[in-house]
Amino acid sequence: MTSAQSNLPGPQALAALREWVGRCETLTDTITAAPLLGLSATLDRDDPPPADGDVVPPLGHWLYFLPRHRHSELGPDGHARRGGFLPPVPLPRRMWAGGRLVWQPGNPLRVGDRVQRHSRIESVTHKRGRSGDLVFVLVRHAIHNTGGLALTEEHDIVYRAAAPSPGPGAEGDQPTVAPAHSVVAGDAAAWQRTVLADDVLLFRYSALTFNGHRIHYDRRYVTEVEGYAGLVVHGPLIATLLLDLVQRHAPQASVTRFAFTALHPTFDGHPIGLNAQPTADGRSVVVWACDHERRLTMRGEVHLA
Repeated sequence: MTSAQSNLPGPQALAALREWVGRCETLTDTITAAPLLGLSATLDRDDPPPADGDVVPPLGHWLYFLPRHRHSELGPDGHARRGGFLPPVPLPRRMWAGGRLVWQPGNPLRVGDRVQRHSRIESVTHKRGRSGDLVFVLVRHAIHNTGGLALTEEHDIVYRAAAPSPGPGAEGDQPTVAPAHSVVAGDAAAWQRTVLADDVLLFRYSALTFNGHRIHYDRRYVTEVEGYAGLVVHGPLIATLLLDLVQRHAPQASVTRFAFTALHPTFDGHPIGLNAQPTADGRSVVVWACDHERRLTMRGEVHLA
């Protein structure tokens, strides 16, 4: 097991990582129907098959612009080897820490659209936690279709030292990025749903997003190498489930903004408690997720129009 001590050599290494700030990448894709149909099935929805011109549901864009690295280009964790678009942070744990999204009014992504995603590394920051170093990378995406800008997204990635010891309870410091709203796990919610986070759900979401990260499917790797208590439920999957809960109860509303923060890893084999509380004016909804021990694992806020 790797020690929790810092893997960063010093200020010069951090300065080298910050040279990635400003690096850009542009990808193109076509919004096809099949991934959206797969997502609907994964979320246990009975939606009609998507047709050309149908609006892409919020967060559906995560099914496109997927990584297409050759197998020989992958690192030991199943992701692409570091040092391409993203900086080569020498810390073994890599997770999605949160995000902030804004959808442009009047220009939604639609099935059949030819789309571009322009991405830029906005910042690389370092913190020292109880279990070692934390490096946060902020990536900003702007997605365009033929009508212009459709949505913007700020994506927070956290890199962390390995756990000091394997097994349950070795999660260490949890990333915190600008909490969207103050809630606690015991708060009552007007809208609630429980979803079993089994390994089949994790596998299907990994397949939909072409995500090779071994923490989501390789139990031996995730427990013995990265020191987690079980398979880690994807942060984007939990965010998608929270937004899906809102849409089940407010199907006619349009999502204009969504901000979420991951607070604690969620592990497979247990139910996820999904919660949503609309404000009195109905223009926003506070959302949060809890694990089977009632720990708050994600929170966020959805703005509606």
